[in-house]
Amino acid sequence: MLLIKPYGRENAVTYAKRWAFSQNPLFGDFREIGGNCTNFVSQCLYAGGCQMNFTPTFGWYYLTLDERTPSWSGVTYFYNFLMGNTGVGPFGSLCNADELQIGDVIQLGKNEGGYYHSLLVTGFSGEEILVSAQTVDAVDRELSSYTYDFARFIRIEGIRIFVKDEADCFTPLLEGKSLFGTGG
Repeated sequence: MLLIKPYGRENAVTYAKRWAFSQNPLFGDFREIGGNCTNFVSQCLYAGGCQMNFTPTFGWYYLTLDERTPSWSGVTYFYNFLMGNTGVGPFGSLCNADELQIGDVIQLGKNEGGYYHSLLVTGFSGEEILVSAQTVDAVDRELSSYTYDFARFIRIEGIRIFVKDEADCFTPLLEGKSLFGTGG
């Protein structure tokens, strides 16, 4: 069964501040093939929940540069995953700028070209939203210093995890078929 656990906002922010100016060797760098911003924000969300979604094509995971979903590193695919995810992994909803919390996501857009950049909210200074990002590396940069025509604000609502139901174990155990609920 799927359960929702809280999103570790502090972990996401700690990760962002640790890796914003360097590349974590566990992940590829997309700077030369369109930008690294969404890859970086995906890493931050993963740090805040430690749950990927291994659904082929439409999930959200990274194993290698060649074994990943488009949502891990593509701005629009990432948004679509967060808004539509009903399986394991992070999920979100649109919110207003004044409802943002640390660990939430902002995506910037331009009239010619649509959404192009993903940022992680890492703090606040008065009314100013502070963000961290890669491609143009930044920690606690003021959102107002970016040039964009529109933005969308994504509240990360939680992380869904799969937990075996007791029936997954009990029935095969009771019938003498399996100690681990695998039926074999």
